[in-house]
Amino acid sequence: MTDTTRTEPVRRAAVREPGRFARFWASDFAWKFRHSPVAMVSFGVTVILVLAAVLAPLIAPYDPFNPASLNLMNGFTPPGEPNAFTGDEFWLGTDDQGRDVFSTILYGMRISLFVGFAAVMFALVVGVLLGLLAGYVGGWTETIIMRVADVQLTFPSILVAMLIFGVAKGFTPVEYRDQMAIWVLIFAIGLSDWVQFARVVRGATLVQKDREYVQAARLIGRSHWAIMLKHILPNVLSPVLVIATISLALAIIAEATLSFLGVGAPPTQPSLGTLIRIGQGFLFSGEWWILFFPALTLLALALSVNLLGDWLRDALNPRLK
Repeated sequence: MTDTTRTEPVRRAAVREPGRFARFWASDFAWKFRHSPVAMVSFGVTVILVLAAVLAPLIAPYDPFNPASLNLMNGFTPPGEPNAFTGDEFWLGTDDQGRDVFSTILYGMRISLFVGFAAVMFALVVGVLLGLLAGYVGGWTETIIMRVADVQLTFPSILVAMLIFGVAKGFTPVEYRDQMAIWVLIFAIGLSDWVQFARVVRGATLVQKDREYVQAARLIGRSHWAIMLKHILPNVLSPVLVIATISLALAIIAEATLSFLGVGAPPTQPSLGTLIRIGQGFLFSGEWWILFFPALTLLALALSVNLLGDWLRDALNPRLK
């Protein structure tokens, strides 16, 4: 007679299920990612830039916003060349105030990414809630929400953001405007970008609300909010995530545009758009690096996020599987 107590652990180990990471790595989504050079490169560039912005206090060789660390004698130092007066060298040169351009890019990218992420999350919450209400409730609620969305779509989003920013800043006390400028900017960009989320979620909700699982939830007495948030919402998130990724790139560009026009981030908290506006004033005097490197960083960040969003749209599209 064989001893089955000793062979039982071996059998259990042989039939052990793979972990979550192994299942994800073997999924169709991961296979498409591994075989898409554009997705891998754009994801790598995005991760590098985001980590560089998050770890800016550790990576940046100087604190560009600390007046005690600035030396006006280092102003307009070309990239990689020693300063004629102090002998200091800077990788990407310095601006008119002697600030290291590399350090200002890292800190400015933190502001741009924070505004972009926060504005997209705000637009996502507002758009998803209004889209769920419009699709599930219908009637006058749907008519009012979608007519407001249609009216807002007739205007360029950047103009809507400028209008909202100006109105919101007008209601802000003068002594708090610089401190609240970033939050007002997030509010303006978020309100100008909720329409895309609402339209997509409303269309998906119209399809899902007549499914059997929704009717079963109604029969057992679930509330309308519970049905919308716990049953319908998880089934309409795939297109929302794709739109959020693409909207992140658009929000970063919108923030840079507003800051370039002088109605965005304050000079005390400069973003990439503010740095580009400052460098634009020195472009024709020969100090090209003050504009070139922040603009190149903004281009790489927006392009990589946009390409990643385009790949997600194709990878999550069931018609292309």
